Formats: sequence, structure tokens, C-alpha cells
Amino acid sequence: MVGEILVSIFLIGAGILAGIVSVVSSMASLVSYPALLLAGVAPVYANVTNTAALIFTGLGSAVSSMKELKSSWHKYIKYIILISIGAAIGSFLVVIFPRKIFEKLVPFFVFLSAFLFLMSGKKSTYQRKANNQFLAKIEMFAAGVYTGYFGAAAGILMLIALLSVSNDDFVVVNSVKNVIGSLGNLIALIIFLFTSKVYWIKAIPLAIGLFIGGFLGQMIIKYLPVKAVRIITFIFAIFLAVYLGWQAYR
Repeated sequence: MVGEILVSIFLIGAGILAGIVSVVSSMASLVSYPALLLAGVAPVYANVTNTAALIFTGLGSAVSSMKELKSSWHKYIKYIILISIGAAIGSFLVVIFPRKIFEKLVPFFVFLSAFLFLMSGKKSTYQRKANNQFLAKIEMFAAGVYTGYFGAAAGILMLIALLSVSNDDFVVVNSVKNVIGSLGNLIALIIFLFTSKVYWIKAIPLAIGLFIGGFLGQMIIKYLPVKAVRIITFIFAIFLAVYLGWQAYR
């Protein structure tokens, strides 16, 4: 009993950190996924359970950014649809392919996430003609598939796509990205409920932390040293990818 309480407290703390990281850098899974592994959940089920919990990051972010979302969400409906379709496909891929394939692919996903995150800090990443909506739609669909399959840094793909076609302020677009990402996780979760297993005893405390972290992150994003957060997150992601690769290929 004491052990379960300590694990729950650990997951709440990890969730708060992951929620803040999600809002700031779209990398929540780089904190929440290994936290579930440390809590004793097997890789594929940790991914499924993580997907269930991540929904609450967007909810927390939405609560603290209702003003921004109220006046702009309707402009992003087509991207919401693309994310939903992609997330459904990605979640089916998790179920269809053997677990060993997932475990061997995850380290590469984490590496990809780290470099996408690093590239997202360059202004040139977002400098694209506003009429290039076709490429943005492709990116959103790909981000949806990635969200359903694993998801770390999928928010960066969404952010790049949305900023390239939107005239809204960064804070507004970031808020939309957080909510759309959570919707993708919700679609994936619905499929996982019928095809896989969610460890709710681990998902609930993690979700509580993610909700708090998402709420706090949206409030403090203007005051965080983004450059420092970017470097620290990148270094952490590289170490995590190496560790997961060692676990998968040893």
C-alpha cells in the first residue's frame, strides 16, 4: 500500500513536470513515458497509458487559455479533422505490429523528437508562405499518425504547420496546438480501450499531474528561459534515446 502511494506521488510530480514541458516544448512524453517505465509498466502498455494521461495536458492548458481559444478555435477545424484521422491510424499501428517492433523504434523516435525540437527554435523553421496550406495539412496528418503511435514532439510538427498558415499570436497558436494534440490522444485512447490495456492506477495520478502542469505551463510560458529549457530538454532526450536503445538492442 505504501509503495503504491509513493508511486502515485512520483507520477503526479512527473506529470506536473511533463505538463509544463508539453506547453513549453511539446515534449511531455519524454518525461511521462519514462516515468511510467520506472513505475513498472511494460513499454507498449506504458505508451498506451501515457496516451490516456496526456489528454489532461490539453485540458489544463485550455482552462488557462479560454480567452485565446474562444475567438480562434473555429479557424482550425480542418486541422482537427486531419489530426483525428491520423491519430486513429497511428493507434492501430501500435496494436497491429508486434511489441518488439515498437520497443526497437522508440529510441529512434526520441532521437527524431530531440532534433525536431532543436530545429524548432530557429526562426527560419516557421518562415513559410501563408498560402502553402497543402504542406501544412500533410504535416498535421503526419503529426496525427505520430501522436497515435508514440507522440513525443508531435506537437512541434503541429506548431510548425499551424504557425505557417496562421496570423494569430504564438500564445494563441500554442494553445490551439495543445488542445488539438490532446484530441489526437483522445482518439487514440478510444481505440486502445478496445484493442489494448490501460493501467488506470498509473494513468490517473499521471493525468492529475499533467492537468496541473498544463495549467501552470500556459500561465508561465512567457516567463521561462526558453533557450535554457530547449537545451536541457534536448540533452535529456539524447540520453533517454541512448538508454532506451540500449534496453531494446542489448
